[in-house]
Amino acid sequence: MRGSVRLSRFRKRVLQFSFGNLRPDTSSSGRSVGLPAQICLGGLCAVWAVAWSCAPAQAQQARYAEGGGYGGGLIEYLVTGSAAGGGRGWPQRSAAPQRVAAYSGDLLPADPEPATAVMPRQAYGVPQADPTRIARAVDPEYLRQEVAFPGPQRPGTIVIDTSGKHLYLVQPGHRALRYGIGVGRPGFAWSGLKTVSRKAEWPDWTPPAEMLARRPDLPRHMAGGPANPLGARALYLGSSLYRIHGTNEPTTIGQSVSSGCIRMMNEDVMDLYERVPVGTRVEVL
Repeated sequence: MRGSVRLSRFRKRVLQFSFGNLRPDTSSSGRSVGLPAQICLGGLCAVWAVAWSCAPAQAQQARYAEGGGYGGGLIEYLVTGSAAGGGRGWPQRSAAPQRVAAYSGDLLPADPEPATAVMPRQAYGVPQADPTRIARAVDPEYLRQEVAFPGPQRPGTIVIDTSGKHLYLVQPGHRALRYGIGVGRPGFAWSGLKTVSRKAEWPDWTPPAEMLARRPDLPRHMAGGPANPLGARALYLGSSLYRIHGTNEPTTIGQSVSSGCIRMMNEDVMDLYERVPVGTRVEVL
């Protein structure tokens, strides 16, 4: 409100100066002095006053809010005696965000805010994947296939190559079915001659006392099924604790990870199970 009253008074003063003071200035000799200059100055002020009054009120207020409050230029000089002191400058681009240096105090460009990674929420009670047990594809070398077999064993014999991680079922004509297997880890490897003394489908598992002494966390008994570490089939070797059996961890095929048993992929042990009878000779090399 105070700014509006001030503006009205200023306009009135300019109009009085422009038109009311256009009287000839006479000196002692009676001649008029500087009348053209007064007319020119009065005309300029009148034009400026009309243009100012036609401008929108918001624009006028914005100009008054800048610098010295008179818009700069000629009028600023007439009122305040200074055209540049605190006057309005040219529009400038918005300054970029800045930050203060930690030790020097200098203004530096602001660092962008780091993006925050949003981690997916895990459902309560759902087991999390172990990054050290990421599933891998079985090497084609360990897939079931028929190969040449130069050994002296008779057809129907099972030959286990623990170093090569292969089980051979000898066929006629110096051929054999080769399967990929997992074998005993260091300290549990063995070799010898055995026979298949018993066969079982989806066998139960009862860890022996020696294994329970090493792994007291193991169950004392586990019924057969997909979660059973013996897998879909088992071929027991003589009176020993060793077996040829399936596994619920097919990615361990081709590795030395067991406690001495020979493990096969479930589909492979099921195939072998149908091909060999009880009493089959087994040679572990």
